[in-house]
Amino acid sequence: MQNIWKVASFNINSIRIRMEDFIQWLEREKPDIVGLQETKVQDDDFPLEPLSEAGYHVAFRGEKGKNGVAIISREKPVEVCFGLDEWGLPGEARLINARFNGIAVVNTYVPQGREPGTDYFQYKLQWIKHMKDYFSRHYEPDQPVVWLGDFNVAPEPIDIYDPVRLLGRVGYHPEEHAALAEVKEWGFVDIFRRHVPEKGNYTFWDYRVKNALDRGLGWRIDHIWATAALAERSVDAKIDTSLRRLARPSDHTPIIATFSL
Repeated sequence: MQNIWKVASFNINSIRIRMEDFIQWLEREKPDIVGLQETKVQDDDFPLEPLSEAGYHVAFRGEKGKNGVAIISREKPVEVCFGLDEWGLPGEARLINARFNGIAVVNTYVPQGREPGTDYFQYKLQWIKHMKDYFSRHYEPDQPVVWLGDFNVAPEPIDIYDPVRLLGRVGYHPEEHAALAEVKEWGFVDIFRRHVPEKGNYTFWDYRVKNALDRGLGWRIDHIWATAALAERSVDAKIDTSLRRLARPSDHTPIIATFSL
């Protein structure tokens, strides 16, 4: 009997503000695992109770008012760790790694980078490049690994609504593309693109752009990647825009991949 395993990634942009809508989404979609980014809450204030009542285990690491990552799962993880080992800014809550029945799930909130040419942008590039070192230290490409999260990079022209005009902007910059491609070459497959090759599929729409969702003015910067052996077991992928259409939405929406294990 095949076991269907549904994995999602969602930059929730403040879990306490979106909790009610998120719980309803969990009840409707019934994912096995969700990687959350930008939870924006320090650990002592993380809202565990409603997620526990919904039947989920939660592992998390947060900061007050910014960043923050969590992995929400139906099954309790065997092991959980945080951070890019010894690299990165002290106390930065941007990476959580959890293991489930031999499968590693690495959830990241990659730095946004602000503007090309700034120290923030250089830090972003170094952060992405260190992801390849991280995977090389901990895993082999033939092992089952899922890397998901807000990568803050649209990798291809079809991942952004105006690739000509926006080329060189933060989030769609050749240096970001090169850094991310190096990590992918370690052994990852873009699960969404394995199933959905068409353009016009986005996960982020800027609040500042009027009616961006309805006008199709988006970016696909949230991703679910997997090593080849696991990618071969993927059966579906989709972007669910329903949460972005609510009264108080995140500027992102969930991306979902389904595997047959």
